[in-house]
Amino acid sequence: MECCAVVDLRQYTLVPGRRDELIRVFDEAFVEGQEEWGMHIVGQFRDLDQPDRFVWLRGFADLPARAKALEGFYTGPVWRARGPEANATMIDSDNALLLKPVELGPRYPVLESPRPPVGVAEIPQSIVGGAVYHRASADDGFVQFFTDQVVPILADTGAEPVAIFESLVVENNFPALPLRDEVVLVWLTSFRDDAAYEEHRRELAASPAWQGKILPELLARKPQELRLRPTSRSQLR
Repeated sequence: MECCAVVDLRQYTLVPGRRDELIRVFDEAFVEGQEEWGMHIVGQFRDLDQPDRFVWLRGFADLPARAKALEGFYTGPVWRARGPEANATMIDSDNALLLKPVELGPRYPVLESPRPPVGVAEIPQSIVGGAVYHRASADDGFVQFFTDQVVPILADTGAEPVAIFESLVVENNFPALPLRDEVVLVWLTSFRDDAAYEEHRRELAASPAWQGKILPELLARKPQELRLRPTSRSQLR
């Protein structure tokens, strides 16, 4: 499979205190369990600012592959065996965005990227950061603004994007899993540790170009900032 023309970004609100339980089930059963159906599990994360939120990304070769893979997995033996266990940890699993790549950098995981085996308990020290920006329409010019004016400053402050996505505005071809009906731009990057992330934030705060021109435009998009800790089996880290 060539990855990833179609990507799901999913953010689950969980029963308080049960995130690690879901992560255990996910990393044990749902990584290879989904990839057997042609999906690519790019990354799965603890939200560092929301202790009961689990965030993950999965990719598909195209829309027909998405429908086929989701139908196969959610009617298959792995989900039948472990799905009830996962569902018991969730309050809301409908916070999901259907995306397409604007740009995937060389650090974006491919299918063959290494992934620790089941049972590895060590949590990476890295942070996957980024943001979701809300947009009025798909033709608002924001993608060009972001790639031309925002990305160079991000790169100069240690946060060159690993991936940039925008909404794939099509009908949901697997309606059993609802999607958010909105247009967004999403970017992600990776920092080696908390200190590198904080240094990036300090450099942005000290940047006249960022503070004077870029930040007001971004704030107008009502951003959701992402600060995520990869699980032990996440490829994106």
